[in-house]
Amino acid sequence: MLSATAALASEGMQTDWSLSPTYNTIMSVAAGAGLVTLVWFIRDLWVKRERNIEGYAFAFGVLGFILTATGLHMTLTWPIKGLPWDNIIFGETSLGFGVLLAATSWYLWRRREDLRTTDNPVRTLADLVRPISLFVFGLGLALVGIGIAGLWYQFFVAPAEEPISGLFADYPIVEAIFMSGLFFLIALGALLFPWAVKREAVAGRPSTLHRVAGGAWVLGGLGFFLFGAMNFFTHIGLIFNTHVPS
Repeated sequence: MLSATAALASEGMQTDWSLSPTYNTIMSVAAGAGLVTLVWFIRDLWVKRERNIEGYAFAFGVLGFILTATGLHMTLTWPIKGLPWDNIIFGETSLGFGVLLAATSWYLWRRREDLRTTDNPVRTLADLVRPISLFVFGLGLALVGIGIAGLWYQFFVAPAEEPISGLFADYPIVEAIFMSGLFFLIALGALLFPWAVKREAVAGRPSTLHRVAGGAWVLGGLGFFLFGAMNFFTHIGLIFNTHVPS
């Protein structure tokens, strides 16, 4: 089945990019960094005596602002006209994650001294986020839906005019498997989240459950981080190759 993106590519893609701004590059880098940093933060709370609460609050605040601002704009305005599903896939998920990171930043800054001195900061945070774990689980279900849609419709394929990624324009299943796989990895961590923050789950050292969830977020986060960084080149190349001269 030929995807919509590949069909556009086969016709010789020409786009007025001023009518379809795209910034899922910075969103991908920020989301990937946020997932990895979140796992680093929990690991440091569990194993380190010196707790750099302010540093993590600063990091989550920066990343949360980027994701909330860009995700909110993409969710409300649908700026990507040619690939409208991207507004849902990247906009709504970035908005949800961005607000969670921003709220985490605010809480960490306010309670930094308490978290630095408490015997079990992981349990303190687990008690805090347990009520919101249902929303995190819901985001996990949404990511599963996105991953299935990516495999079903194969819309993640890049057009032939895009450097590197465009090499697979005739094989849409390749990028569909890669991108959907990243969404499935992050979904796994989100779906395990409600059980990972149970009071009895954080009484001692990290369990297999925590390692699986954390590992899924690190792998998925690194994938989005590196792919987003690469797309700063490939998206510029796509725009250069397909823009409509004024």
